[in-house]
Amino acid sequence: MSKTTAVFSPVILRLFLLQLPCLRKALAMFEVITSEASYLRSLTVAVNHFSRSQELLGTLTLTDRHMLFSNIHEVKDASERFLLDLEERLEDNIFLTDISDVVLQHCAEFHRVYVPYVTNQMYQEKTMQHLMLNEQFVQVLRKLEEQPICQRQVLKSFLILPFQRVTRLKILLEKILMLTSPESPMADSVRKAVEAIGKIISRCNENVKKMRQIEELVSLEKQLEFGSTKFLPLISQKRFLVKEGELNEISGPESGCATTSIYLHLFNDLLLLSRKEKGRFSVLDYASITKVRVDCFETKSLVFVLCLLENHKASNRNVIVGAGNECEMQEWVAAISTLQRGGGILGSVDR
Repeated sequence: MSKTTAVFSPVILRLFLLQLPCLRKALAMFEVITSEASYLRSLTVAVNHFSRSQELLGTLTLTDRHMLFSNIHEVKDASERFLLDLEERLEDNIFLTDISDVVLQHCAEFHRVYVPYVTNQMYQEKTMQHLMLNEQFVQVLRKLEEQPICQRQVLKSFLILPFQRVTRLKILLEKILMLTSPESPMADSVRKAVEAIGKIISRCNENVKKMRQIEELVSLEKQLEFGSTKFLPLISQKRFLVKEGELNEISGPESGCATTSIYLHLFNDLLLLSRKEKGRFSVLDYASITKVRVDCFETKSLVFVLCLLENHKASNRNVIVGAGNECEMQEWVAAISTLQRGGGILGSVDR
């Protein structure tokens, strides 16, 4: 080894090590760009090869088209504009120093296109399941999926990409933040970008949860039979099912303390009592959760009383019920009492 090499090697190594965090951060930012480019290529296949295929569209109704592809073309356009700005930043300086400001500039558009697309996920899945029973659709779809442009990927794998991308983007930004010095002026901008993408993900999750809750109400309402009980519209934007199950209703001493199965549907604002027969529910009574009280007997008893202070007839009714075990009884008592103390979400039932 030469004398010069012996002198300068430690210096060069030290300089390299000092620059290493910056290089890692630049590579992390570069990964945002390369992964967005790959994502956009796949979205282009989804839009141009599938959603604009006249042969495939010929097998779909207008409703099927909307449910299956939703606003994926808008998602693609947003990705295209985002990638263009990222590439311009790369052209300005190949050694990337910051892209968080670019992310923040596009967050409003991301919210506009990603939230409705992800919210539609449940209906997209159901539509795909329904369409797979359509022989003509399946035949055309298979032919499109076998094309080289798909690289052996099926339509479903393309449609799910936006769900995955918004989460991946947050992970990549978190990695950049981890590699950024907390004292750096850039740290605050990166943190804001992470939070902004996180809010979009949270809104997506909230909407998906809400749609599933509404779908659950729609399905349940179809199974309810009110008979002589006053009809109650079950579907509401703010209502959701908290707990359901079958217990034993215990009649008074005059009936020999006989037991009959009774089914409870506990919603955030409502308690509904019914008899379950052949997959359907014959509604017996209901009350706003604010008008329900629970009274327990001695400590080890599995029996408790549901006090409906104002039922569907606007009158008072007590229903004695028994659980199968102590854990089941405690769960019901705790669930009803917690909602009752909190006043439910709606506070009252619309009649």
